[in-house]
Amino acid sequence: MSYVKHREEAPKNLSFAIVTISDSRTLDTDESGNTAFRILVSNGYDVIERVLIPNDAGKIRRKIGELIKDKRVDVIITIGGTGLSRRDLTVETISKMVEKKINGFGELFRAISYNEIGVSAMLSRAFGGVASDKIILCLPGSQNAVELAIRKLVLPEIRHMVREARR
Repeated sequence: MSYVKHREEAPKNLSFAIVTISDSRTLDTDESGNTAFRILVSNGYDVIERVLIPNDAGKIRRKIGELIKDKRVDVIITIGGTGLSRRDLTVETISKMVEKKINGFGELFRAISYNEIGVSAMLSRAFGGVASDKIILCLPGSQNAVELAIRKLVLPEIRHMVREARR
């Protein structure tokens, strides 16, 4: 079966959770989370939870664990904590929680980012994985990175990704 047929058979209605991971933002100042929310909702998707938690491995693990168990959630998008600083713990924490990695997500994100920001794209550790039939995508914290990832990678392929994760 071709990827075109897979896309045709993919679920039409998906629900997202957006988790911003930051020590310096609040929900009021989280422009990257606002951008993700706005793009997803304007494209017909439901965002059933939007939260902000600090760069703390235990808190990340607890929140993502809750969302993995939540039957209402199809896709979890995290924003932030994917850089190289000591406080950036998102990828290390979530990569231990997934059953399968989606290596192509981070690879393609960096390739597309390279065209926009040059070699600094290599500093991104954008990451994707599957846990309990849910897609988890970890995005950098910048508003531009979030918009790029959602518009160029998530929107065109998320339904197909969810279909495959559920099989």
